[in-house]
Amino acid sequence: MTDPVSGLAADMENAFAAFGLPGKPGTDEFWAAAGSPASVPADDGGWVTLFLWRGSPASIDFESWSEPVPLRRWGDTDCWYAEVRMPARLRVTYQFLAGDAAYADPFNPAGAGGDRSIAATPDAPAQPHWPAVGADGVLPVPRTRIRWASERLGGRRTVRVHPAGGGGPVVLLLDGDDWLYLHPAMTAFDSAVASGEMPPVTLVFLPAKDRAAEFGCRPELWEAVRDELLPLVAESGVPADVDRLVVAGQSLGGLSAVYAALEFPELVSRVACQSGSFWWTPDAMGLADPLGGPVGGSVAARLRARRPELSGLRVAFDVGEHEMRMLPHCESVEALSEEAGATVRVSRSAADHDRASWRHALLRDVAWALA
Repeated sequence: MTDPVSGLAADMENAFAAFGLPGKPGTDEFWAAAGSPASVPADDGGWVTLFLWRGSPASIDFESWSEPVPLRRWGDTDCWYAEVRMPARLRVTYQFLAGDAAYADPFNPAGAGGDRSIAATPDAPAQPHWPAVGADGVLPVPRTRIRWASERLGGRRTVRVHPAGGGGPVVLLLDGDDWLYLHPAMTAFDSAVASGEMPPVTLVFLPAKDRAAEFGCRPELWEAVRDELLPLVAESGVPADVDRLVVAGQSLGGLSAVYAALEFPELVSRVACQSGSFWWTPDAMGLADPLGGPVGGSVAARLRARRPELSGLRVAFDVGEHEMRMLPHCESVEALSEEAGATVRVSRSAADHDRASWRHALLRDVAWALA
C-alpha cells in the first residue's frame, strides 16, 4: 500500500531538486523539466516516487496496488503533486482522476491505452521487447481477423490472428483485447521471435465478453475453443499449428487456462499462467472477501480429490511478489500440480496484480512452455 509523505523540502526554491527537477514548482522552467514519475530511496527501504499533475485537483488511481492517493497543491500554483511511498521492485499501472474523468500521465511516455500510464521503481527488472507507447499512440493490430459467432457461448466477437516470425504453434492469449489495445503484445512477440528467444508462433487474441462467466471453472469456453474457434483459425489462411497450443492467461484467465489443462488435457497441455485466481470457488465472487475461502479454491480441490496424472502438462506459474493474499492460493496449486506429475516452472515477479507487470513473464513463460 502507499502512504503519501510530506514534502521533502517544503519551503525551498528548488523544492523537488532531489527528484532532478530544477526551479520553483509551477514555473515554466519547472514544467519544461517535468517527466516520468521520479523516485529517490526512502530512509527505511523502498522508494519515494514523485507524481506531478498540472492544473486542477486530482488523485492517482493505481490498478490494484493501492487505494487512490490525493494530490496536493503547491501553494497557489498550478502544480499538484504526490510523493508516494513504494516498495522495492514494483511496476504499476495508474491514471489521474480529475472531476469525472480519467487521464493518462501527460508527462510519462509509457502508456497503457488512452487513459493509463505505467510507472516502475528504479530496481524493477527491465522488460525487453515491450516498447514504450504513449497514451496517444495507436498500437498495431493483426491484419487477419475472424468473425466468430459462437453457438456455445452466444454472441459475436472479433478474434485477431498474427503469425509472429511466419507462424507456428498457436498461442491463445486470453483477454486478447487488453493485449491488443493496452499493451503491444504483437510487437513484443515479434521482437522476441526475431531475437531467437522463442520459436515462431501464431498469436490468437481471444477477447472476453463476460470474464466472470467465461473464465470460471466451466467447460463451455473450452468446448467452443476446441470445436469452433480452432477450426476457424486453421481455415484463416494464416500458418498455424493448431495441434500445438499454448494458453496464456492472467488472473481469472490464468484460472481458466489451468482448469482447461485439467479438464481438456487432449486440447491444453502447455500453459503460461500469471497470478491465477486460484481462490475461485462457485460462490466466491458473491462473498464479501472472495480470497478468504479454502486455500487453492476449486482447482486445488479437484487436484486433491481426483489426483489426475499430469505428466503430459507443462505449466509455468508466475505471481507478483507483492500479491500477499494471492500467494497461498497459488502456492497450493503449484505444489499439487507438480505432485501430480506436471512439469512446473514457478517464478515471482516484481508486481502486484497488474498487467503491466505480467508482460515480461508472458513472453518468458510462453517460450518455456514451447521448449
